[in-house]
Amino acid sequence: MATLTTVTVPVPRSDKGEATRAAIATAAQALFLERGYDKTTMRAVAERAGVSLGNAYYYFGSKEHLIQAFYDRIQVEHTAAAEAALAHETTFAGRLRGTLTAWVDVAEPYHHFAGKFFKVAAEPASPLSPFSPESAPAREASVALMARVVDGADLKVPATVRGELPELLWLAQMGVVLFWVHDSSEGRRRTRQLVDRAVPLVDRLVRLTRLPGVRGAADDIVALVRSLRA
Repeated sequence: MATLTTVTVPVPRSDKGEATRAAIATAAQALFLERGYDKTTMRAVAERAGVSLGNAYYYFGSKEHLIQAFYDRIQVEHTAAAEAALAHETTFAGRLRGTLTAWVDVAEPYHHFAGKFFKVAAEPASPLSPFSPESAPAREASVALMARVVDGADLKVPATVRGELPELLWLAQMGVVLFWVHDSSEGRRRTRQLVDRAVPLVDRLVRLTRLPGVRGAADDIVALVRSLRA
């Protein structure tokens, strides 16, 4: 007997639904800035957005999901802020430095409560982890931005390295983010110094992968990355 398979077709969100969702996310962002993460409640977000508490939970299942929307918005702002460097810089180092510095600029207003986010995001099972399924849209957008850094640069590297480089650069950016969270210097001066000094080293290491003696090691690193992903 043939088995019937039920296919669920996603229902498109209405314009009104998207507007409501955006209003809730905007209200949450404002409250996070005003009160911090711990003192922001779903009820307060609903009141600020002018919707019922049930409606707020309909669009965002928890406060953590509101943070995820916050991440997505920062990623959009980061991409826009990086456009200047990507439009005018042709060197790999210049494009990478401009893109990383753009992230520091965009994230600066949120630094005072970044530590609270990090405590939640550091939990392996947290939806706020940068490696979680829930974080996939922001993660993929960030990797795509790094792909643009590579694609428009004066960079000649083996194809195997080039294919994995955007994700490796995203992982490097995660290291910058971790440093930034703990950076108490004014205007994140130390993070900016880290970017300025680390980028030339990354540029040099990437270009070395063309050399015969280094290419084998580079291929081994690529194989390791792929095996961990699998």
